[in-house]
Amino acid sequence: MSFTPHTYTLKTAPGTAAARIDYASLLNEQQWAAVTAKPGPILVIAGAGSGKTRTLTYRVAYLVEHGVAPDQILLLTFTNKAAKEMLRRVTDLLPQDLSRMWGGTFHHVGHRILRRHAEKVGLEAGFSILDREDAKDLVASCLADSGVDPKDKLFPKAEVLMDIFSLAANKEKGIASILAESYEYFSEFEPKISELSQAFARRKRKVNAVDYDDLLTLTLKLLQEQEDLRAHYQQRFQHILVDEYQDTNRIQADLVDILGGQHHQIMVVGDDAQSIYSWRGANFENIMKFPERHAGAQVIRIETNYRSSPEILQVANATISQNTRQFPKELRAVKQSGVKPALIALDDSRQQAMFVAQRVLELREEGVDLRDIAVLYRSHFHSMEIQMELTRRNIPFQITSGLRFFEQAHIKDVAAYLKFSLNMRDEVAFRRLALMLPGVGGRTALKLWEGVTATEMMKGHKVPAKAATAWEQWANLHEQLRGDASLPPGRRIQLVLEAVYEDYLKVKYPNAENRLEDLQQLINYAASFTDTGEFLAQLSLMSNLDTEAVSGGLVQEDESMHLSSIHQAKGLEWKVVFVVMLCDGLFPSSRSCETEEGEEEERRLFYVAVTRAEEELYLTHPQIRTSAGYGDTWQKPSRFLMDFPREFCNVWTIRAETPWSED
Repeated sequence: MSFTPHTYTLKTAPGTAAARIDYASLLNEQQWAAVTAKPGPILVIAGAGSGKTRTLTYRVAYLVEHGVAPDQILLLTFTNKAAKEMLRRVTDLLPQDLSRMWGGTFHHVGHRILRRHAEKVGLEAGFSILDREDAKDLVASCLADSGVDPKDKLFPKAEVLMDIFSLAANKEKGIASILAESYEYFSEFEPKISELSQAFARRKRKVNAVDYDDLLTLTLKLLQEQEDLRAHYQQRFQHILVDEYQDTNRIQADLVDILGGQHHQIMVVGDDAQSIYSWRGANFENIMKFPERHAGAQVIRIETNYRSSPEILQVANATISQNTRQFPKELRAVKQSGVKPALIALDDSRQQAMFVAQRVLELREEGVDLRDIAVLYRSHFHSMEIQMELTRRNIPFQITSGLRFFEQAHIKDVAAYLKFSLNMRDEVAFRRLALMLPGVGGRTALKLWEGVTATEMMKGHKVPAKAATAWEQWANLHEQLRGDASLPPGRRIQLVLEAVYEDYLKVKYPNAENRLEDLQQLINYAASFTDTGEFLAQLSLMSNLDTEAVSGGLVQEDESMHLSSIHQAKGLEWKVVFVVMLCDGLFPSSRSCETEEGEEEERRLFYVAVTRAEEELYLTHPQIRTSAGYGDTWQKPSRFLMDFPREFCNVWTIRAETPWSED
């Protein structure tokens, strides 16, 4: 006996007339086109400051008003806060219960799916999620059991291994590829690192736990291998909306594609011109090739900018137009005309810092709150002199990109080597360095300190076997540093790097190259000192001064300006923005310019920096850079400053005031 299958279609219920929103009056023409677009694959290119969040919010409201059940909508964002804010706004617009709608980060949604089907991917109900510290401990345990020689100072530590494993997962690449791309100095260890990756995966299953990356990889595996579950979620989520699509990595794009693979009713919103996170796995190709992966996709551009003045956008548009791979767009300002951006050539980075500090104080006198001013830079070390100058002038600042320069661990580590070489009674410096040795904990560090204090010698002490080689290297370095009192501080730091610390950075930190750049800048700064004691005294003063203890009643306690890397500043805005250190080789960085793709991402980074400014923009470039061992070298202006005509800017000439006195 045979059966003929019959499909019965449930029609969507129409929205209530009372809740009707006048979209045309609340949105501009381009936003309205995106919000009311016919369902299907849609790529919305939302330029900087164009109201991207508003567009997504009204799209959700529009779908619900037109009969789409909230539980048929999936909203994917990069923070849970963003998803909650959008849903709150939709709730304010509509008298609808949105509690059944799924909204949140990719990891949040992956977690919800895995909780329901854990056994399908080899997990038991109630599995744990490892935070970063828990995962690091588990990797360290695998490393201890692996047979790797604990005295091998060149093998990566647990935190670096975690970063390698994570990049491999999110880029959907093998360990060998990740090492070749980002950790070439570990390539010789590829077989052992691959083995450790597998051991880590087995250990997680053994303890019934997943890490952050598993929330994506296992969810994708589940949907790829379980046809019935794939069909269920494809049917469940009839409309998929994705925020900040240009920041998705390979696995996130695959999740979107597989969930929308049946109906292709996917709206992704982003800006290819703000794709700046390839170093952490974001894949520029996701947004560029979306129309290829989803045939018939509509491409809607939103180019009306509500943030910046026409003069600022003129520079931004001209700059980004130089990139060959992009969805062409031209931001148009709503704001009235303002002042042209200022282009300023300075003698050196010290004069640049003096200019920024002086201009900030002038802006403050002109009525601009410090909280509305930001200094943006390509790399953290570019802000060193600016931090120093702001501190000297008692101008309070917050750092979005991390710790203040002189408070970072690697700066304090290197300073500790120099401090102990000058003062063998400095227990704090000794213990900091001793605790960096393999196999040395607090109790062992104390015993070593007591031995060194008694003998006033580094050599001849009993140390754990794991630490023997590293201790001997430190002892030899210590003798070298103490043996020549005339060694300048810059040369001392270089010796520390060559003897012990560069290798330590590479195995200890995932971002070793950035930290090495910081230390090279510290060497350059040290070149102005001949006395190591004076140099260390200045470091201590810069670390300990409280820039918020402002004298003279200049500012309120809760008011401070912002210093930030451009990567951290994306999504933020200020009335006044300084973009500093615009020198070729620094911004764009020399490494990035080795490939066309790298240079274009650096140009997108400059575009992001420029479009953070609302009213005033200052572009500064020092013309001379002091490098230890090379003296003063001429700095070419950033190539990005050549991307727009000079008439787009006011070119400032800096004149140093000449003091005079009466006879």
